[in-house]
Amino acid sequence: MTAPGAQGRWGDLAARIGSGIVILLAGAALLLLPLPLAGAGIAALVGGLIWELTRLAVPAPAPRLVAGVALAAAAAMAAALYLGPAAALLLLVPLAAGTAAARPGLRGAYAGIALAMMLAAFGVLWLRAMAGLPVTLWVVAIVVLSDVLGYFVGRTLGGPKFWPAISPKKTWSGTAAGWIGAAVLGLLLVITGTAPASVIVIGPILAFAGQMGDIAESWIKRRVGVKDSSQLIPGHGGLMDRFDAMTGSLGLATLLSLAGLLPAIGG
Repeated sequence: MTAPGAQGRWGDLAARIGSGIVILLAGAALLLLPLPLAGAGIAALVGGLIWELTRLAVPAPAPRLVAGVALAAAAAMAAALYLGPAAALLLLVPLAAGTAAARPGLRGAYAGIALAMMLAAFGVLWLRAMAGLPVTLWVVAIVVLSDVLGYFVGRTLGGPKFWPAISPKKTWSGTAAGWIGAAVLGLLLVITGTAPASVIVIGPILAFAGQMGDIAESWIKRRVGVKDSSQLIPGHGGLMDRFDAMTGSLGLATLLSLAGLLPAIGG
């Protein structure tokens, strides 16, 4: 018989497993599909993410405005992926529209989160094409490992909260477990001769970026008083709830790749 405390501690485990399956399936599709199909999927994902963000940030959301910003974001991302860097300037249109419509106290957060979403979406194909599939899979594995370890270690050990005003369930023990897991994963890659020693340091930094993506989403949800970004995925919340950490890690990995600082993996 399970103790009531244990039931409460692991009460959202089923939802976590469900969201993990969603992320794995979506991630596999975006990483393994031919580039034209992957680009279409990424554009649709960006549209969904911006739709949720705009619903959260716009006071008394006007459905037409929210839908218009989301469609513009999806179309602009598609243009950027298919037509090249110059078309990326079109992303400024939905960004400016959503930022202008957002609550005054949320405009900065809206602009920052929307930019991170767009960068991460671009980064999926950039990393796949320029850094290679092994590097891209490494970044995704860091996010998944950090989330799994953070959940189980944090719920088991408990202890001081990482940022209780924003994310009351996140503990320092779980957060540190994510960093350690990313470092151990890097160490295994070094031992097997598939990556340089720098992955041991960069891995935890990418894990931290993912955790900050989670914190950013938690902050904006608390500001508007909602639990989930939407009900788009029945029983599991919205796209932002599922891809917040991935946004942070992929965004930073893309910047590191553009700066030539992301290590090569797998030869």
